[in-house]
Amino acid sequence: MQKVITFLPMNKSISVQSGTTILQAARRVGVRIPTRCDGKAACLMCKVKVGQDDLHALLPPTEAEKRKLGQSLEEGMRLSCQAKVCGQLSVHIPEDPLKAAIRKQLERQQQEDDWFA
Repeated sequence: MQKVITFLPMNKSISVQSGTTILQAARRVGVRIPTRCDGKAACLMCKVKVGQDDLHALLPPTEAEKRKLGQSLEEGMRLSCQAKVCGQLSVHIPEDPLKAAIRKQLERQQQEDDWFA
């Protein structure tokens, strides 16, 4: 049975079979989720956030996820390489830390430029 996953903030959707991981779905639709361990729950780079209303659309966390994420699971964080889809859901892809730092610096520079203008 096909399930639709929507990736935010890029607003891309894809229909996948139940049991597909979020990472597999993201790769198929062209959404980049960083990973170094190739889906073995070792690097923690592929964390995504799932809203509380959508947590039921994923199979329960694997033991690896429980060990790696701990309390973050309660906040909706999941490892995209381990989280398997069983219903319709939206997944928020966190902003890359380097891009976030650059964006914040550019915003500060713009504020300074506006102040001196």
